[in-house]
Amino acid sequence: MKIINVTKTFLPPLQEYEEYLKEIWASGQLTNQGPLLKKFEESTEEYLGVSNLHFVSNGTIALQLALKALDITGGEVITTPFSYVATTSAILWERCEPVFVDIDPDTLTIDPNKIEQAITGKTKAIMPVHVFGNPCDVEVIEKIAAKHNLKVIYDGAHAFGVKYKGKSLLSYGDISTCSFHATKLFHTIEGGAVITNSRKISDKLELMKRFGHYGDSHKMLGINAKASEFQAAMGLCNLNHIDNIIEKRQRLSDLYDRLVGYNLQRPKASDDTKYNYAYYPVIFENEDKLLSAIEKLKEHDIFPRRYFFPSLNTLPYLVNKQSCPISEDVSTRILCLPLYPDLTEEAVNSICEITLK
Repeated sequence: MKIINVTKTFLPPLQEYEEYLKEIWASGQLTNQGPLLKKFEESTEEYLGVSNLHFVSNGTIALQLALKALDITGGEVITTPFSYVATTSAILWERCEPVFVDIDPDTLTIDPNKIEQAITGKTKAIMPVHVFGNPCDVEVIEKIAAKHNLKVIYDGAHAFGVKYKGKSLLSYGDISTCSFHATKLFHTIEGGAVITNSRKISDKLELMKRFGHYGDSHKMLGINAKASEFQAAMGLCNLNHIDNIIEKRQRLSDLYDRLVGYNLQRPKASDDTKYNYAYYPVIFENEDKLLSAIEKLKEHDIFPRRYFFPSLNTLPYLVNKQSCPISEDVSTRILCLPLYPDLTEEAVNSICEITLK
């Protein structure tokens, strides 16, 4: 069996990408909000059913832009300890303090029932994560935010194509962000998006992502978050294939489901969710069994990934340590198994057999 990694980047037929390259060569514009980027933004808005989508250079800078656009400077931001480190690092980078609220043991998203007790006079925003594309309790979080006059920024790095109650999961909150990194379900090589329902915030983001000026008119402090025409071209190609990608991932996930019940657990999602099959995480009884499974899989050149480990509240460079026992426990027992469109059914069956040994 050839090497199987936790994910493999989807690449569209080369001819499709070459057609867009011809357009780039014809226009001579490689970046700076070129025609393909604008076309990609419009096409992605249409596919997702959202408004005011800004295509930026990566998903981490999308989070940083979201904080800046909402004037979240200094103060505290309530967030989850169960995520990739970029969620926390974006908060710290913008000179805010992350306040960690433990997760729900079933959904693995932030526990909405624990948010209010973490709110202080310094709290400015809530930054939950739709973990593995699994929706947070958006209704409860919205009520809490309205009650305490807080902004909500959803880290939707995994949520491309997910629908909740019939509309895009990325349409919730003051701002939602997404990652289009090459390892993601949908990618633009590198890239990300900032999405807002507010035209006013959208206009601010438009300035901020390109140094804060139009032409020679400097209006505000900005940064270079621009994506290139080459990234936009890859995105346009992949939009044509995304439904097929999700369908294939669903079929493989259904095969993996035989693992459930063999002392392995799966995160639970609401019945109102149309899922995107971004990941296939399983939770072991204890860390020893997880580590044993990893070693057995490695012997067959199969490389799963410990998403997400460690629990972010334990990061060594944090000044204020906070206890999140559920996240700390789950993070030691959870493993994402390989999942990508051209993974074979034979490979999935082998992974299941090895994991259950």
